[in-house]
Amino acid sequence: MTQVLATYNIKGGVGKTSAAVNLAYLAARENNNVLLWDLDPQGASTFLFRVKPKVKGGGRRLVRGKSEVEPLIKGTDHERLDLLPADFSYRHMDLALDSTKNPTRRLAKVLKPLAGEYDYVFLDCPPSISLVSESVFEAADALLVPLVPATLSSRTYDQLRRVVAETGDGPSVLAFFSMFDRRKRLHREVMDELWEANGGVLQAGIPAAADVERMGVRRTAVAAFAPRSRAAKAYEELWREVRESL
Repeated sequence: MTQVLATYNIKGGVGKTSAAVNLAYLAARENNNVLLWDLDPQGASTFLFRVKPKVKGGGRRLVRGKSEVEPLIKGTDHERLDLLPADFSYRHMDLALDSTKNPTRRLAKVLKPLAGEYDYVFLDCPPSISLVSESVFEAADALLVPLVPATLSSRTYDQLRRVVAETGDGPSVLAFFSMFDRRKRLHREVMDELWEANGGVLQAGIPAAADVERMGVRRTAVAAFAPRSRAAKAYEELWREVRESL
């Protein structure tokens, strides 16, 4: 059975794309067939996997069922790991969804023909609360939510959990700390507070690390170019805990 995992947060710049790319890579390294769907019009995942940011017919035709999904899927440099790229037409994805029947179910419908082909599908989501995110909530089995340990993180996390709860039978929410520095007192305090007060915050997390920043230069997952690094080990621990939590 295919499991759909979405890296998502209302806020931007918290490490969603880095998590999507690295976890997808690690899942494929375990001999799973993996697809990453880049839903962000900025196309960061598409860039990191060295794929041209071009979707024939654009995102509108795809979500309206006018384009078949299989011909749009591209291979990557990594065995068993495929990419459904984004392009700038995805900036109009909300409008495209709004013009369809049952708009919150459209992403799940796009993925339905792929159910027997992939063990995991990762969705790299844009930061928003919109029809796109509501459609993600319908399609995903779990939301992987990176939290930067700042003062507003608890509030943002609570908002997201309330929104997901309002959808009824929505995805599980698995949050993890991202871009943290345990040398900073505020980071330690926020992390300890959220671990104590909220369920669903994983123990594994991703520290602030230069190797994560270097992904933009190396254009691949951290474990592919720095397998012994602290960041690579952190993503491996995160994937292990996510997999066990599903």
